This record gives sequence, structure tokens and C-alpha cells, in this order.
Amino acid sequence: MDRYPKRIVCMTEETTETLYMLGEQDRIVGISGFTVRPPEARKEKPKVSAFTSAKIDKILDLHPDLVLGFSDLQADIAAELIRKGIEVHVFNHRSVEEILNMMVQLASLVGRGDEMLEWVDGWETSAAEMRAALPAENRRPGVYFEEWDDPLISGIRWVSELIELAGGRDLFAENARESLAKNRIIADPMEVARRNPDIIIGSWCGKKFRPEKVAAREGWQEVAAVADRQIFEIKSPLILQPGPAALTDGLQALREILLNWPGRRAA
Repeated sequence: MDRYPKRIVCMTEETTETLYMLGEQDRIVGISGFTVRPPEARKEKPKVSAFTSAKIDKILDLHPDLVLGFSDLQADIAAELIRKGIEVHVFNHRSVEEILNMMVQLASLVGRGDEMLEWVDGWETSAAEMRAALPAENRRPGVYFEEWDDPLISGIRWVSELIELAGGRDLFAENARESLAKNRIIADPMEVARRNPDIIIGSWCGKKFRPEKVAAREGWQEVAAVADRQIFEIKSPLILQPGPAALTDGLQALREILLNWPGRRAA
């Protein structure tokens, strides 16, 4: 007998992607409206939530036996569903290790924990090989990752860790451990210029990144990344979702940018 949840609502994309990755998509009865990975999920599943809001009545109509959420930002939604008698599990993962833990825990909830552990072991083996092949720290490009432009917000912890794994140095690593975006605000844009990144990577969640606007910022013309035209976008679904996408396609996108850095080729 299948004693695992049969009707799951995923209020963020990474849990949806993980269940599809496991071949357990038939258990999903509702998803977030922001879900873009995998693309078939948008076609197959009803959208019942945003990020900080949800259609509680629609969720209840789906008769879920488990609702999955993420972080304190969905705490109010979770509380309302719990008061309605719904079982809710809210993950709160912010680092690469915590993303891997989330994936194993979620897989275990549907009886696929052993398979996910095998995938995680393979990923960690590959990551160890990447770290072993990294150049000396003084030959790695300094990276400024911009999560938002007004105000400037630097990258969250898993992004910072993936930059380091891909062969860069996160120039605002001290901000990365702050889970809340408001605590990663760079109040003085000239602080970025003073740290003089070799590469600028933008991923503005919810809107298109504009490299030309970044290059035109007052006082940034002498920044190495601007002078060398090393300003790039990574789409937010690849890097700002704390799930499989960041660990696979997001990491690959970072590696391609960093491996092609002119300073690395010159060295």
C-alpha cells in the first residue's frame, strides 16, 4: 500500500521540479504561478499560489494531503492552512548543503529517499572534482552578483557558494549569509566600484536584466567588468530557485562565464 502523500500542493518551484525529477509528478495537484521548471508543469497543473499569497479556497478544493512551502515568507499561508486542518511542511533552505538536504527530505516524503541520496552523492563527487581543479585564489575573478537593482541587492548564500565552486570570488560574500534581501542591500553603489569586480552577473527576479544600464551607472566606467564588457545575465529560474536548477543549469551557466573570463585565458 502506498502510504506516502498522494495529493501534494507545491507553493514554490523547487519542490515541483524535484518531484518531476523523481518521476513523482502525478502526486502534484497544484503549483505556484511562478513555476517555469519543468515547462510541462505549467501546462499540466493548476496554479494556486504566488510567493507571499495563495488561493486558500482553491487549495482546499484540491483536498491535498500535503502542502509544501518555503521560508518565513510563506509562514502566514502555512498557518492559515494548518488552521484549516491541512498538513504543511515548510522548508527553509538557503545554502547548497541545505538545498541538497531539502531534496533528500522531500524524496523521503514520497518514498524515494534512497534514489535521491544516490543523486546527491554523485553531485557532491562532481563538486569535489571541480574544487580540486580550481586555480589559485589570486587567479580567480572577483564577481559581483546582483539580485536586484533598486536598491542594489547582492546574491544570497547558495549563489555565493556556487560562484566559489564555479571558480570565482564573491566580492560580497559577507552579505550572502543574510537570508533576508533587505539585509543584503548595498546602500552605496560606489562600494561595488571600489571592490572593482572582474565580472558582474545579474539576475533580477521578475524582470529582464539590463547590462547597458549597469554599465552606465555613475562612477562605474572604470570598473574592470564594465571596461572589459564582462557583464552577464543568468535567468532567475536557473539560479534564484533553491533547488535542482541552481545546482545543475545555474552552476553550469556560472562556469561558462567564469571559464571564458579573459583574465583566465591570459593567465
